[in-house]
Amino acid sequence: MPAPLDYQHPDRRTIELAVIRHRATNPAHRIGSLLFNPGGPAGAGTTVLPIAYPLFPLQIQERFDIVSWDPRGVGESTSVQCFDDQAEYEAWFAQLPVGFPVGHEQEQPWIDLYAELGRGCERRDPALLRFVSTTDSAYDMDLLRRVLGEQLVTYFGVSYGTLLGATYANLFPDRVRAMVLDGNIDPSAWYDWNPVLSTFLRQASDLGTAKTLEQFLNLCSQAGPIRCPFSAGSAVATRAKYEVLLHRLLIHPQDGFTYAATANAVRANLYTVHATAGSPANWTALGELLQQLWLGATPQMPDPGENRLVDRSSTALSDSSREGSAQQQKYTGVEQPLAIICGESPNPRDPHIYGALAKFSTVRAGTVGPFWAWVTEACSTWPAKAAHRYTGPWGRSATPILTVNAIFDPATPYHNALAMTAQLHNARLLTVAGYGHTTLFNPSSCAKAYESDYLIRGALPPPGTVCQQDVPPFT
Repeated sequence: MPAPLDYQHPDRRTIELAVIRHRATNPAHRIGSLLFNPGGPAGAGTTVLPIAYPLFPLQIQERFDIVSWDPRGVGESTSVQCFDDQAEYEAWFAQLPVGFPVGHEQEQPWIDLYAELGRGCERRDPALLRFVSTTDSAYDMDLLRRVLGEQLVTYFGVSYGTLLGATYANLFPDRVRAMVLDGNIDPSAWYDWNPVLSTFLRQASDLGTAKTLEQFLNLCSQAGPIRCPFSAGSAVATRAKYEVLLHRLLIHPQDGFTYAATANAVRANLYTVHATAGSPANWTALGELLQQLWLGATPQMPDPGENRLVDRSSTALSDSSREGSAQQQKYTGVEQPLAIICGESPNPRDPHIYGALAKFSTVRAGTVGPFWAWVTEACSTWPAKAAHRYTGPWGRSATPILTVNAIFDPATPYHNALAMTAQLHNARLLTVAGYGHTTLFNPSSCAKAYESDYLIRGALPPPGTVCQQDVPPFT
């Protein structure tokens, strides 16, 4: 699907957006199209929707065409590509410490490599880097609405997709039919300049991960060694066992399992309590991995999400298939989310301050803190700033919006959902008493029922509603 690079100058350069659609399974009772953004930033809808589709409530599958797309700069859409090919990217990426740098000997190469990345991105397509912002994507959403023939947008966004949804709802406050925001970003913290803290420390993602890790260790201890091999019999003993293990790996790494690589694997496995088709990382796998390390074995290294969050010329829409432009063979790299974050969200411009930020985060969040400090260090030398940024106000939508958040979400803490709900003014928060990043990927039948009622009939849950997750951890 073609779109203007710059909506203020639509007669100039155009880009391509790759779109995917899964048609309503009950067309006789079809309501319309439901736009879905899988988060990221830089989550590729053409990749994620086929994986996530079974997780949508059956009523939603029956009544809506579920439509997703690769946002500009991402995936099969016109994409930020800073290397010639996958092999060249992987050769560059392999030079980075896994997870985050530890000590000056690793910090300086990390800084230098990301500065090199920024220079390479600027050489290849400097204009694209300035037009991949959340605001630009919100305009793409409105273009997609028109192509689909919808008068109003019905939307489901998870993680970073909540920021995109909130941006659309305030840029186009009279064009929202219904909107579910699951696993919430705090929009004012995303854009507010703090001379000290970086993007995800302002979001308190380090604290959210630390609190979720504490719950993991507590519940692992209660589950016992049969259901959670890392259990040491009590919460205090299991937490102490974890600290001893990470300290041991700091001094004596086990093959590829350094302190940072292990802390990063812990973070990534906290996102989903139980394995899904798209995410083999889960709490049970984490308990097994930590116990193998404790015993001195070398387990298989899980996919760390490439140091990312985690964390993918026709107007015709393909049905359950991908559509994009015939560009060079594309790859997924760290430059796609960085182009979005660094272009629009303030981060300290002194690269040498991130070591201090990592120490600060370690003090307040423990072993999982440094990742969240270092993940946006590239922004300190990133060469581009977004041409368009919507930074508020956030309470313009007349349509009530449903926000959803687990109490122990490691990436988008519950506090952010309270902030998002308050800033939207006309919103209702559905709390999920559970764990993991987003309710979509950590299912709650109770939450799905409320989401279905809202998306189909516009009925919000009663104020203060709390749902339980379907399956507790370690069962």
